[in-house]
Amino acid sequence: MPSAHSAHSQLVGSLYRDHRSWLLAWLRRSVACPHRAEDLSQDTFVRLLGRAPDVAPREPRAFLLTIAKGLLFDHFRRAALEQAYLSELMRLPEDEQPCPQYQQLILEDLKAIDRLLDKLSSRARMAFLLSRLDGLPHAQIAEQLGVSVPRVRQYLAQGMRQCYVALYGEPT
Repeated sequence: MPSAHSAHSQLVGSLYRDHRSWLLAWLRRSVACPHRAEDLSQDTFVRLLGRAPDVAPREPRAFLLTIAKGLLFDHFRRAALEQAYLSELMRLPEDEQPCPQYQQLILEDLKAIDRLLDKLSSRARMAFLLSRLDGLPHAQIAEQLGVSVPRVRQYLAQGMRQCYVALYGEPT
């Protein structure tokens, strides 16, 4: 009798063989770069391999599309983050701009923070961004999100913890 892991690997292999070409064609229509589409296709199946073994999905293409859309959304959000960072750098006088190596390190930190903020609930992420990027006070954030001020403080603490983890690793 095959193990659950072996059965899961066979399921992912079957999905890969049967639907990879279709998924890749869909991704190529969604992103301009064929290499990025290849990467996203591979990431979709890698994500599947990392999941707990499941039964075969009833609608394999819809299942794969859900995973791929999440990865695509992450890709576009990170690309927008990178573009916003580079645009802000261009506003600085040339002699105040960090060296290219330091720019790359900053960008990697921003991407790490973005990945960790993605682990927050949508409200916690929004509260954190409204506070840190827009500078809104807690009461205004609470009103905008329809929550209490103490809840906003909890959200902000969650966001700060995620930033701490991104920059320094898990607290010991």
